[in-house]
Amino acid sequence: MIFCFRLIAFILGTQVTLASQHWQEDAPQPVTGISNPFELNQDELRLSIQKGFLHAQQYPVEVTGVLLPERPLKNNFGEKFYTSLFKWAGLHPYPSKKLNPEWPVPSQIDPEKDLIGYSRIQKNGVSTFTISCAVCHSSQLFGKIVLGMTNRFPRANHFFIRGQKASQLYNPHFSEVLLRSTKEENEIFIETKNNLKSVGLKLPLQLGLDTSLAQVALSLNKRNPDPWAQKNSFYEKHPRPDALDTTPADSKPAVWWNVKYKNRWLLDGSVVSGNPILTNILWNEIGRGTDLKTLDSWLLQNQSTIQELTNAVYEAKPPRIEEFFSAEKIEKSRALRGEAIFNQTCSKCHGEYVKNWSRPELSHLSWKDQIKNFEVRYFDKTPVKNVGTDPLRFQMMKSLEKLNSLELSVKNGIKIKAQTGYVPPPLLGIWARYPYMHNNSMPSLCVVLMPSELRPKTYYAGAAIDPNIDYDFECGGYPIASKVPKGWRKQELFYDTQRPGMRNTGHDKRIFIKDGINVLSASDRLDLIQYLLTL
Repeated sequence: MIFCFRLIAFILGTQVTLASQHWQEDAPQPVTGISNPFELNQDELRLSIQKGFLHAQQYPVEVTGVLLPERPLKNNFGEKFYTSLFKWAGLHPYPSKKLNPEWPVPSQIDPEKDLIGYSRIQKNGVSTFTISCAVCHSSQLFGKIVLGMTNRFPRANHFFIRGQKASQLYNPHFSEVLLRSTKEENEIFIETKNNLKSVGLKLPLQLGLDTSLAQVALSLNKRNPDPWAQKNSFYEKHPRPDALDTTPADSKPAVWWNVKYKNRWLLDGSVVSGNPILTNILWNEIGRGTDLKTLDSWLLQNQSTIQELTNAVYEAKPPRIEEFFSAEKIEKSRALRGEAIFNQTCSKCHGEYVKNWSRPELSHLSWKDQIKNFEVRYFDKTPVKNVGTDPLRFQMMKSLEKLNSLELSVKNGIKIKAQTGYVPPPLLGIWARYPYMHNNSMPSLCVVLMPSELRPKTYYAGAAIDPNIDYDFECGGYPIASKVPKGWRKQELFYDTQRPGMRNTGHDKRIFIKDGINVLSASDRLDLIQYLLTL
């Protein structure tokens, strides 16, 4: 038995070592992206990916610092209120098995009652719950759920803020009387309350943005500088000061399918080495007050879980526009003109896209298949550009460089370097990734291609439910103000780009504005958008 365990550990360790070359600082990547980073055979890879998508829905880190017992809360508040709370937090219902027969569902989940991202973890004989990666990285898109896509309206940060406030009111005696909680359930309440003392939280500027990176930095400021030391209430009560205390650095959660093309990660490319999925787990747990010694032990014992999650992210696919709209809405002549404009104006930053329509041997295909990508070529080293967009997000990454000194970061090759600018990403699925820029400041591709001074200062956001009303096909994004559905006209869906951290400047000069003149005519811009919709 011991021999078998050592053999398995050796095999996993060898696979991790083979894969780690992809995540070393400045290691060049294949321009067509990394596939199968751990070099598994196809059967192993298929199973690993499926398990990874299950982990994304059912959070796998059993030692996570924030757990709540399920039974007393459900019994006290009622099933209906309990479910509505998680819908408010941004969790989506599970898709119909009839319409999505291949969607993997964790065994702990009842897809008729539960929501994507609601995670049960058994601890000391108690059924507890937390939220998983899928809360921020799954989206409802015109009747389909896309795993790995940015959730337009996540409230994960709000959820933790409310939980922290509620934990301060927790009293074991009242819990026993009012919630009828058991001794074991009370122990979990108490442990979570103590862990939340080490968590620094910040409300996002706008629904749709996320403050998780600030949560990591501010949480570290509430911990003893010695990461292996016992928690020190002094730092919990008197956290070290940080620029993030007063300066916003919000950004939206990134899509998964671009990860495979990069050798530096996050929207600003500041994670320059280390497996980006393991990095995310570490940061999640710092932001949940988890004991790092306990986490270190869990990571050592669960390398296969990290491997499975990594394979799932590297295998994620973008939604194709022809799956949601008739391909005939893409006019071939306009898309071909747009392709020429893109290759002349945009490809030097966003990569090259070889279309099926340009391959003579594929000319027999239907137009629906011709508009697909034959090959994507990004860059062997991920570029970072400063094109004048709001700088606060990349500037504030200096606050996270303190993570480099953590033993867990050093041990796992994780390194952060604040950048001057943002990564011009691959544009796969760009049609569905509105609103645009790291801070959601541009509601459509039409706005992206406008000179900064002409862009609308405000707009309303809304869910992608009705493709005929909620999406502007010509502009690729939210409908213009005069066509905004009435249900969107709410304060929380109102985006004001005049606030710090939310400005919509940049990405115009020296790109399509040269010597003060827009080199793209109105017709050119619409042709370019027709092409972008096919990526």
